[in-house]
Amino acid sequence: MSKPTTPVLNRRTVFAGAGAVGALAAAATVLPGGAAPVPAKSAGSAPEQGGGYRLTEHVKQYYATART
Repeated sequence: MSKPTTPVLNRRTVFAGAGAVGALAAAATVLPGGAAPVPAKSAGSAPEQGGGYRLTEHVKQYYATART
């Protein structure tokens, strides 16, 4: 009977695999993708005097849950 062979995982095969994965990742970023990302809608106009904090419904809900 022959001895079962086990796959050899040495430093060369690990670095070769890492290089192949890096090349595929670089190629994936260069190739054109599917749909272009849609820019996010602005939440509203900016306040004239700075700031930007608005007491919205979800903020009020957070405050209510934080009190209990």
